Amino acid sequence: MIGIAPGDARALTRALVEIDSRNPSLVPGGPGERACALALREVLDAWGFRTELLEAAPGRPNLVARIGSARSGRSLMFNGHLDVVGVEGMIHPPFQPEERDGRLYGRGSADMKGGVAAMCAAAYAAATEGLAGEIVIAAVVDEEYESLGTRALVEQGVRADACIVTEPTQLAVMPAHRGFVWLDVEVTGRAAHGSRWDIGVDAIRHAGLLLAELDRIDSEVLPAREHPLLGRASLHASLIQGGTGYSTYPDRCVLGVERRTIPGETTADVAAEMERACDVVRARRPSFRARVQVSGAQGPSDVRVDAPLVVALGQALREAGEPVRVEGMSAWTDAAILNAAGIPAVCFGPGDISLAHAAEEYIPLKEIDRAKDVLRALALIWCG
Repeated sequence: MIGIAPGDARALTRALVEIDSRNPSLVPGGPGERACALALREVLDAWGFRTELLEAAPGRPNLVARIGSARSGRSLMFNGHLDVVGVEGMIHPPFQPEERDGRLYGRGSADMKGGVAAMCAAAYAAATEGLAGEIVIAAVVDEEYESLGTRALVEQGVRADACIVTEPTQLAVMPAHRGFVWLDVEVTGRAAHGSRWDIGVDAIRHAGLLLAELDRIDSEVLPAREHPLLGRASLHASLIQGGTGYSTYPDRCVLGVERRTIPGETTADVAAEMERACDVVRARRPSFRARVQVSGAQGPSDVRVDAPLVVALGQALREAGEPVRVEGMSAWTDAAILNAAGIPAVCFGPGDISLAHAAEEYIPLKEIDRAKDVLRALALIWCG
């Protein structure tokens, strides 16, 4: 990889896609991100960056690369993840990047090695034009599972005045995205023979009563909570488990519910909302018993549309001859972790998020170049 010409984002994308970096927490036996981080470090060392590997988990290092000077001007972080998801069901070779019809095909091309390559090439290009401040490249691990990489980055004290997360946005500026809360609701009944209606308590039917109340909340309550970029909050029933046989009253039913949150909503708010739903059902059916537990959560992310970083990114788009589109992002990203740490973070990058994790994944080659040009202009504006 060391032979990649400085600033060649297309060649760097191809080289990164060729490296199998499936997340081992998602894919048993997946090789992880280490080989990808080492290869990218070799390239960026040759391009004049100051690089270091910081362990986020055993054998899974983040790559942090810096260019420019931290002693003058503002700092700007470009953040992107190196891990990819599994390849089952893909209709083209996942790690043999192929260029066809102006597109580069391969697992991770859109999500998000094209974005990683564009941000590295942009940082190099900006530095050759007299960058006043410092650009920090953060190529992280594990975004696809628990975000161990960006969490470790923040805990290890890596900071910047602002950050662009180069997730695929098709070059739209995305200052906000939803969060999520996973809730397990265990509904308990009383086991009995199927003929003993007088003593049996049907946990599955009781869970159905709760589902009906959740349906009411999703159709009547949540539409009233809206974010200007993200729209309404939502919930859906993801999983259900219960029962032992046709002739037995089930004594247990577990519902798995995902609640998508918008900025301003917290995990505690969502847990309290579910408890209230259980109270409503219990008021109608005194035999209803349920225990609510939060099994996972990631907060939403929100940066004002008139924040300095968003304004600067709009200026960079105009300088590069691109339209300025400000939208909300549907998927969760590491931007939420960075914002929570006090680093304003906005998503912007090449590629289409709808192709992430898909059977066919590709990125338009011209879009990589366009993203590079915009990020270069932003670096010069921001770091001045």
